[in-house]
Amino acid sequence: MAKWDVKKIEKAFNKGTTIHQDHIAPALTLNDYQNRAHKTAVYPVNKSLEYLITGLSAEVGEVSGKVAKYYRKDGEFPKEAVLDELGDVLWFVAELSTLLGSPLSKVAMGNIEKLASRKERGVLKGSGDNR
Repeated sequence: MAKWDVKKIEKAFNKGTTIHQDHIAPALTLNDYQNRAHKTAVYPVNKSLEYLITGLSAEVGEVSGKVAKYYRKDGEFPKEAVLDELGDVLWFVAELSTLLGSPLSKVAMGNIEKLASRKERGVLKGSGDNR
C-alpha cells in the first residue's frame, strides 16, 4: 500500500461531515476499540476464520433484517437497533482484522485512500475492485 497522503485524502472528501458535534461520542481510536474488543473475544481458535466470517455475515444480515422490516412498514425506522447491530458488525470487522494481523486503523485508512483515489479519478460509481 502506498504512503498515505492525508492532505490529498482530506481534499478529496472536502464536503465536510454529516455528523453533528452533539452526536459525537467520547474519543476512541480504531486501534483502541480493536484492542478492547479483542479482550471480549471468545471463539474456537482452530476455527477463527470460519467463525469470524460467518459471524460477520450473520450480523450484516441482522442489520439488513431490521431495515427490511422498516420497508415492510412494520413501524418507524429502528435507528437505535440498527446502530446496535452496526456495533456488532464493527466487532467482527475488528476481530477479523486482528486475526489477519492488521491494525483496524490501517484497514480504515487504506479504504479511505482507495475511495479518495476513486473520487479524484471520477470512478466512485461503477463496479469492480480495480477501478
